[in-house]
Amino acid sequence: MMTAAATGWVPVVCAAAAAALALPVRPALRRPAAAAAAPSVGWLHRHRLVWSLLAGIGAVVFVQGRAGPAAGMVAGIVCWVAIGRAEPADVRRRRDAVRRDLPHVVELFGATLRAGSAPAEGIALVCAALPGAAGDRLSGVASRLALGLDPVDVWSSLADDPQLARLGRTLSRAHATGAPVVASVERLAGDLARAARTETEERARAVGVKAALPLGLCLLPAFVLIGIVPLVVALLATLEL
Repeated sequence: MMTAAATGWVPVVCAAAAAALALPVRPALRRPAAAAAAPSVGWLHRHRLVWSLLAGIGAVVFVQGRAGPAAGMVAGIVCWVAIGRAEPADVRRRRDAVRRDLPHVVELFGATLRAGSAPAEGIALVCAALPGAAGDRLSGVASRLALGLDPVDVWSSLADDPQLARLGRTLSRAHATGAPVVASVERLAGDLARAARTETEERARAVGVKAALPLGLCLLPAFVLIGIVPLVVALLATLEL
């Protein structure tokens, strides 16, 4: 059984290790192009084993006794599974960037089609004019279309992409049925623009709700000190003890 002194040092060591792992790693001065393009794993997933060990050690120290090892094992497993199911921050940022850029990309794509460009030429022009997360994902589509592959198969390959699935279904259906591509793309651009405005308005309304608790925590002590405490002091001063 660990002594009291050793037990007291374990939380300190765990906290120091957690703080050291949470610090951002200084990037290298020169990185290969492939490594720069690959998404980063993130500090949470990169040190998954260490976080699980720290959670297990913390549970052992907290519970102690015969149940300590079992609690440590359960805490470590729970931490491992929770981190594995958590979405990496880089993936979340790229998804938000694609969702933010997609209405502009589709709108510009519709403008190129309206001007007389073919879908392969139009999507290539859009990727060159609007570089970003959405343009990077669509660059592969532009390359395959430029090689002369079947447009239905190329656009259908976007069905697995959560953000670009609607664009892929719209273009593949238009090519398969012979429907006007320009009208379908413009309709999709309008739907994406309305969805983006609705999401922006919902986020703006949510700011007030999220700011209510911090403002309340900041204003409540001041209200008590300025409004309640002087009144209580004045009432106590008038009492005859």
